[in-house]
Amino acid sequence: MSNYKTTLITDLDNTLFDWVELWLNSFSAMLDEIVHVSGVKKELLIPEIAAVHQRHGTSEYSMLIEELPALKRILNGRPATEVFASAVQAYRDQRRKYLVLYPSVAATLAELKSRGTRIIGYTESMAFYSNYRVKRLELDGVFDFIFCPADHVLPEGVSADDLRYYPAEHYSLQKTIQHFTPKGSKKPDARVLEAIVNDLGLTKSECVYVGDSLMKDIAMAADCGIENAWAKYGQAHSRPEYRLLQDVTHWTPEEVAREQRIRARVDVHPDHTLEVGFSELLDIFDFQKF
Repeated sequence: MSNYKTTLITDLDNTLFDWVELWLNSFSAMLDEIVHVSGVKKELLIPEIAAVHQRHGTSEYSMLIEELPALKRILNGRPATEVFASAVQAYRDQRRKYLVLYPSVAATLAELKSRGTRIIGYTESMAFYSNYRVKRLELDGVFDFIFCPADHVLPEGVSADDLRYYPAEHYSLQKTIQHFTPKGSKKPDARVLEAIVNDLGLTKSECVYVGDSLMKDIAMAADCGIENAWAKYGQAHSRPEYRLLQDVTHWTPEEVAREQRIRARVDVHPDHTLEVGFSELLDIFDFQKF
């Protein structure tokens, strides 16, 4: 393996920022306020939330409140943004507070950018949410390309503009080029990473892939033949608060079974481990101009 690299391909969630902390605080604040406004117990709402998330394949579904059966009577045809305005605001307040890059990420990416290294993001978070984060974290233009799934289908009669608090241009990427991954594709499917490499004309030996999940990110990179670095500092699955995410997850029983099969692999070993932070990449690799 060579430490000479011209391309960084990086995961986003729990690699560049703490997605679990962000999701937990934003979602919990919204859920508590929904309970306060509606009087409906959390124990009743949670299984309904899980059903909606599974139906749409995401734990960040924007029209969640409208589709919860327990809240239909309270809404009575009125928009959720009106009836549950305080819940929506609680979510947004916590999102602004907790959407921050891990220490050293911004400086490391800026250093790579100054060297002319190509920077590519690859995430399983849908475009609506990924774009907002990239813009908010001031990474639009830092990434040369970003690959992510297209958005979920909105209910009939609802447009993306109905969900936006800001003008449309606030959410669209101005400098980073966006590509959508194939519908239904999921890590650690190495075929997606292989397609990214081929589509962009990359040389595998000059690429390094960084991600927080051993069984998804690192396994995928290894299967694709790309040198990898495990963002160990981003591990979130052992935290007690992860329980709420499990309770309302968008994963179906089939996906849970798939996850268990993935975790059963014993042949996954990272090429390098980032113990403390993202900046350790600069100590391991000699990043140069693409």
